[in-house]
Amino acid sequence: MSDTNVSLIPDKRLLSLDFFRGLTMLLLVGEFTGLFSNLTAVDNTFIHAIGTQFHHHPWHGLHFWDLIQPFFMFIVGVAMPFSFAKRTERGDSYQLLRKHALKRSALLLVIGWALYCIVPGKIEFQFQNVLAQLSVTYFITFLVIRQKPSVQLIVSFGLLILTEIIYRSFWIEGFNHPFTPNENFGTWLDLQYGGENLSGHWVSFNAIPTTAHTIWGAMAGTLLMSDKSPMKKVKILAIAGLAAVIVGYGLDPITPIIKRIATTSFVIVSGGWALLALAFSYWLIDIKKSRKWVIVFSVVGMNPLFIYLFAHLEGVKYLRAIIYPFTQAAFSWMGQFPADMIQNTIIWFMMWYICYWMYKRKIFIRI
Repeated sequence: MSDTNVSLIPDKRLLSLDFFRGLTMLLLVGEFTGLFSNLTAVDNTFIHAIGTQFHHHPWHGLHFWDLIQPFFMFIVGVAMPFSFAKRTERGDSYQLLRKHALKRSALLLVIGWALYCIVPGKIEFQFQNVLAQLSVTYFITFLVIRQKPSVQLIVSFGLLILTEIIYRSFWIEGFNHPFTPNENFGTWLDLQYGGENLSGHWVSFNAIPTTAHTIWGAMAGTLLMSDKSPMKKVKILAIAGLAAVIVGYGLDPITPIIKRIATTSFVIVSGGWALLALAFSYWLIDIKKSRKWVIVFSVVGMNPLFIYLFAHLEGVKYLRAIIYPFTQAAFSWMGQFPADMIQNTIIWFMMWYICYWMYKRKIFIRI
């Protein structure tokens, strides 16, 4: 990644990665507009069921939306080998790479905390969001990215086993129920530094097991950079992904799939889906050369940090204030639900167009 705030797009890119990242970010932006919330408000069983998949599962189980953060953390891992190879080619030493990785991790941690630190009447330390979590997974992945694949796998599964042992063996009364909301080690740890998120059951310790997502992403990125044939790469990704999905679901009776505390089964099954999604994207875009429509997603995928921060820092609020009088005047006669859907879709498009405008001017926000 560039050290500067504004950089030019490289001549050659892995378009499938831009597509995968752009699709993930577009879906995330859709949540900020309220588009998916509208679906669950409809008195229609089928539409309501679809809308439910765009919300996190309340505890034990897996919805489609539970895959978005794992996808994002996995994608960051995929990009790491490409980024570091580019820096090495221009002469950066390992010490410079390490300094950059440490700086980037620190900035992600600070930004992640700052986005959630102010609550009514006080300032809190909360590190449950994706950027704060990524600051940890990114740096740990950097530390092992030059190791053999076997070592990377051992580290990733070692973190999962460590998490499993800690949760199951934690002894403090009231927090010794590993898979019960707010009665587990993760909640206890957050209470120690005042970073509790009791209402949502999210825990900061998730950064440790979900490091596996970023490590597996880096391994996938290294594979894509290798001299293996394109179809061989797809087969390896697809077989690994399918195996992980089967194992993850198979573990559910033993260790329940719970995203909010990133259980072992959840990390494995979501990592499997990430591998399968990357395999399909690479096959479709970089092998079959189906690229005419990719620009719709890649313009967002090239500016993920910008669109994430824009959405968090009330960008949606200001866009809504601009178009609300017009959408209400034009569509209120249709009823509240259709008017809200149209309004939120327009806001979604406006956010995409901002990324497109930046892409046309070769403006890419990095840290």
